[in-house]
Formats: sequence, C-alpha cells, structure tokens
Amino acid sequence: MQAFLKNLFEGQQYDPGNFFLLAGPCVVESEDLVMTVADTVRSICKNLGIPYVFKSSYRKANRSSAGSFTGIGDVAALELLKKVHDTYQLPTVSDIHAHEEAAIAAQYIDMLQIPAFLSRQTDLLEAAAKTGKIVNIKKGQFLSGPAMQFAVDKVKQAGNDKVLLTDRGNTFGYQDLVVDFRNIPWMQEHGAPVIMDCTHSLQQPNQTSGVTGGNPSLIGTIAKAAIATGADGLFIETHPNPAVAKSDGANMLKLDYLEPLLEQLVKIRKAILPVG
Repeated sequence: MQAFLKNLFEGQQYDPGNFFLLAGPCVVESEDLVMTVADTVRSICKNLGIPYVFKSSYRKANRSSAGSFTGIGDVAALELLKKVHDTYQLPTVSDIHAHEEAAIAAQYIDMLQIPAFLSRQTDLLEAAAKTGKIVNIKKGQFLSGPAMQFAVDKVKQAGNDKVLLTDRGNTFGYQDLVVDFRNIPWMQEHGAPVIMDCTHSLQQPNQTSGVTGGNPSLIGTIAKAAIATGADGLFIETHPNPAVAKSDGANMLKLDYLEPLLEQLVKIRKAILPVG
C-alpha cells in the first residue's frame, strides 16, 4: 500500500494485504442515512480487516432528468460528511464537478473524486490536485485504461502525486456498459492504485423513463472478478433500502448484503496473494 494510503487509514486496524473499500449511499439524503451506513460499514470492515473510506456525493450534478434529486444543499451535505469523519474517525470521499468546488469541498472531506464524464477536464483535475487532497479519478466510459495516463499526469504535474484511478466500465451501445478487466493492470502501470466501481459499472443509462437502470444482482460477479484480477480497492454504493433511494437505487447494493459479499472477497484476496 502506498504511503499516502497508509496515512489515510491511520488509526484503522486492518490487514495490510487486504483491498480497501470506498462505500456508502450514492448521495447524502439525510443525517440518519449517512450515519447509519457509516457506522454499519465501519463495523463490518473492522471485523474483516478492510481499510474503509466513507463515500457519498454531496451533490449529484449528472442526472438523467432535470427533475431528479440533486441533494440537500452543498454546505449541509458537506457538514454531514465532516460529521461522519469526526464521529467515526473515517476518511471521506465525494465528487466535485467544477474547478471552483475543489477548494470548498477540500475543507470538509479527505478525498476528491473526479466523475467519469469529467476525467479529461484539465482545470478540474488541476484544481483538485492543488488542494493537496487525494484525487480519485474515475475512468471515462469512453476511455481505455492506457489513456488514463494523461489524467494522472495532469494531477502530478500540478504538484500532487496522491492519485487513485477507478474503473466503472465502458459504454456498450446506448443503454449498457461492459467491464474490460484488462484495464485494472493497465492502469496500475501508471503508478496509481486502481479501484473497481462495482455498482456504476452495472448501470443501464439512457432509459426512456429518464431514470438510469441497473443490474445489482451482478455486483458480486464484478467484485469477485476485480479482486481476482488484482484490484487494489473496491467502490460499492450501498443503501439500507435501494428501492426508496433518491439516486441510483437501481444499481446500489442492499446494505444487508454487503457483509457476506465482503467475507467472500476477503477469502478470494487471501487466495491470490503471492506466497512469501
């Protein structure tokens, strides 16, 4: 594990050979939701020795329909993310969407995430880099793993070498995504830890209803394949009741299903670790 990640997880008890996890509800809906999910996942990860980052978007800027829920207000949501950090001693991550958001969000959270559709936005990457925070760049659905070298370079040339890359599948036709697992080792060649987004990679976008669909029954399949391929971390959006979630309910994992899945993934990780 790279030094900046060891610093991020300082204070957490974990197996140093384990993968790390970014997990939480898609968007900050309420204080009760984020605190419940954070506490539950923290406990699961502590028992399994998994380093954990709480994830939730303070605002959803990329929605299919103009009428879709976008958030409870930027400051209110960011303050709840800070409360998660302070209450449970957990690092937090959330998306930013424009360069002027970077410095604001950095006051509240530990890691800035660049959405996949914005992974080529130079001013956004540079602004995130200049905060000094860890920058997690999601690979565009339209990009290959090797092409992400340029995004990594933009952050590093702005003076920040704390970079993560996340795969979330590639566009396949108009309403589906596929995962090319070659992208995991290809992106690791850029010198950045690589995460597999196991929920957004199962989205079914561009539905005529204006609501993105998904295949949550295959979350375990994507996660197991990613760990077997050597992913450094996993990204899993989870919610106590995805059916009533205000964003991405169609592809989030039900919170009750997270622990048994992680138990399986830890076993796979241990099975593929090099001997000695």
